[in-house]
Amino acid sequence: MIEMHDIWKTYPDGTPALQGINIVIDRNEFVYVVGPSGAGKSTFMKLIYREEVPTKGQLSVNGFNIGKLKQRKIPYVRRNIGVVFQDFRLLPKLTVYENVAFAMEVVESPRRQIRRRTMEVLELVGLKHKAGSLPAQLSGGEQQRVAIARAIVNSPSVIVADEPTGNLDPETSWGIMKLLEEINFRGTTIVMATHNKEIVNTLRKRVIAIERGTIVRDQQRGDYGYEA
Repeated sequence: MIEMHDIWKTYPDGTPALQGINIVIDRNEFVYVVGPSGAGKSTFMKLIYREEVPTKGQLSVNGFNIGKLKQRKIPYVRRNIGVVFQDFRLLPKLTVYENVAFAMEVVESPRRQIRRRTMEVLELVGLKHKAGSLPAQLSGGEQQRVAIARAIVNSPSVIVADEPTGNLDPETSWGIMKLLEEINFRGTTIVMATHNKEIVNTLRKRVIAIERGTIVRDQQRGDYGYEA
C-alpha cells in the first residue's frame, strides 16, 4: 500500500525535513502520525499524495514509484488518494453538492454516476439535507464533513488527513473521528497527522512518532506520548 525505503527529504534552501525513513503501511490500516511541530509530519504526508517528492530513497503508493512518476500519471495516482486538510479548502462559491461533485467531474465521471455517488457520500457524512448550502452557511464541523465527502467520493484506497480536527471544538472533533473510523471500517486506509492527545489515547490505533525528521516510535495501539 504505502512503502518508504530510506526516504530523505531536503528542501532547496538546505533544510532537512526527513532522514532515512523506513515504513510500511498496509491496506485498511488506521495510522496516527504524531510529533512536535516542525518534526517533519507535514512533509511525510505531502510525500504520500505527491505534493512533494523525496530527495533520496524509494516511495511506493499503491504500486506506483512516487519519486519517478511521470507528470502525466500524477492525476491517476491522486484519484486513489483522498486528502483532508485542517482548513477544509472548500470552493466558497460552490454549493456543498458542487464541491463534492467537482472531484468526480475532474476525472470525467459520467453525469448520472456523479449525481448518485455525490448524494451517497453526503448521506454518509450526514449532510444530504445541506446539499444546496454554501460553505459560509455551514459550521466548521459541517465544512470538514464536506471536505471528507469530497475526499472519499472517488472511492480512494487511501485517505491522508492532515490535522483534520485542528480547527474544531472537542465535541465536533469526536464526530469527525467517528466518521473517519466508519470510512476505515469500510476498507479505506487512513493516515492522520494530529496533535490531539485525547483522540490518540482514546482511539488506540497504530502510532508513528516523528522527531527531527526521523521515526522514533512505531507502535500498534500506541499512545500520543507527548504533552498536549
